[in-house]
Amino acid sequence: MVSIALQVACSLGAWLLLYICFCYWNKHRSHEWSCRLVTLLHGVIVTCLSGYVALWDGPWPLTHAGSPNTPLQIHVLALTLGYFIFDLGWCLYFQTEGDLMLFHHTLSICGMIMVLGLGKSATEVNAVVFVSEITNPLLQTRWFLREVGCYHTFLGEVVDFFFVFLFLVLRIGGGALIMYAMVTSPDPSWLLKAGGLAMYVVSLGFMAEICRFIRRKMVKKYHSWTSLRSMNAPVKTNGHLAAH
Repeated sequence: MVSIALQVACSLGAWLLLYICFCYWNKHRSHEWSCRLVTLLHGVIVTCLSGYVALWDGPWPLTHAGSPNTPLQIHVLALTLGYFIFDLGWCLYFQTEGDLMLFHHTLSICGMIMVLGLGKSATEVNAVVFVSEITNPLLQTRWFLREVGCYHTFLGEVVDFFFVFLFLVLRIGGGALIMYAMVTSPDPSWLLKAGGLAMYVVSLGFMAEICRFIRRKMVKKYHSWTSLRSMNAPVKTNGHLAAH
């Protein structure tokens, strides 16, 4: 357990040091810019690591929920736990996030601490990390595109599409499969099952926000299309088409 605590402490220190370096290298940018660079890097690294563990190294999370933690699973969760502690502290200090995101971070930290302490169930928690973090690089890319004035471009549309698609398919669809495997398996702790269900409810809350975003975007596009169509429509004068 001391070894795991040391890994988490090293992870927290590494993410904090990286943030300080980004702040130094981007003095003309905001603190949020540097924090989101850390978040983007964490998302890419942890998505690759957790995806490898869940899909290749095993054991398979849908059939082995509650199985003993493997060394690689422990390393990935320790790395992620250190990041979440850093990010939660940053969000609380700068007060940039709402209650839903703070609750998400708190649940994530408690869940990973429990799994690392119990010595089991890292299989399914690692899979949850994978389906949750895979959309994070796209989310951060959206923010950076807004900051540099490139969001309302074709690239912005592509990023939005893949963000929504991956969120619905993996985080909501894949997350439901993982939760079902966890809840129906006799091995995971009942407290971990309750936390997993709470985490899935949080994901549904995020989905509701995404649906509202999609609705606003579609309405805006519809109004833009109808306005453009009315401008290009031929104008009639005394029953005859006016010359352009």
